[in-house]
Amino acid sequence: MAHPTQLGFQDAASPVMEELLHFHDHALMIVFLISTLVLYIIVAMVSTKLTNKYILDSQEIEIVWTVLPAVILVLIALPSLRILYLMDEINDPHLTIKAMGHQWYWSYEYTDYENLGFDSYMIPTQDLTPGQFRLLETDHRMVVPMESPIRILVSAEDVLHSWAVPSLGVKMDAVPGRLNQTAFIASRPGVFYGQCSEICGANHSFMPIVVEAVPLEHFENWSSLMLEDA
Repeated sequence: MAHPTQLGFQDAASPVMEELLHFHDHALMIVFLISTLVLYIIVAMVSTKLTNKYILDSQEIEIVWTVLPAVILVLIALPSLRILYLMDEINDPHLTIKAMGHQWYWSYEYTDYENLGFDSYMIPTQDLTPGQFRLLETDHRMVVPMESPIRILVSAEDVLHSWAVPSLGVKMDAVPGRLNQTAFIASRPGVFYGQCSEICGANHSFMPIVVEAVPLEHFENWSSLMLEDA
């Protein structure tokens, strides 16, 4: 999860988020190179009194500064489109979970099971135990098996919400009357935090998302216990 004074993204916990981090570094390096070149030209033009008459009217340099930005845009657009299609790819999910946004909590339904669903509320500050995070912990975590394709169906019951977990590279709007879907693969075990990312009312800041990725055997034990308690 994020920590104070952090400048970069959270550590990637899914293949898509790793691709997004690589693309971010790729695009940022291009921005640095462009900024350096522009800064050098500005400094050179301000600090020198010499003028090159061939730069003032040159077909060659006009061709260069027209073609070069187009090439740079292509170098940014191609990997961007690749990741865009990867994020929309949902192949044979092993598990489907429906996440419903409410004011102001989330409810989860494991549609592959007959009666496995629960509401997930934020734990109040006064009820937190040592080691838990304020405004991020929930009374019920969304438990998923690691290294398995998970499909998330996202909707809302009242107003617009947004189901987002940064370290998994997932963000999907929850729209009343509409069912959106996204997918992710948790590449390692862990607990991953997110929050509603759409202004949804007075308690918008108090509907966190907690995804716990565990080995398949542990997930089967958890689901069995949940079904027994249902």
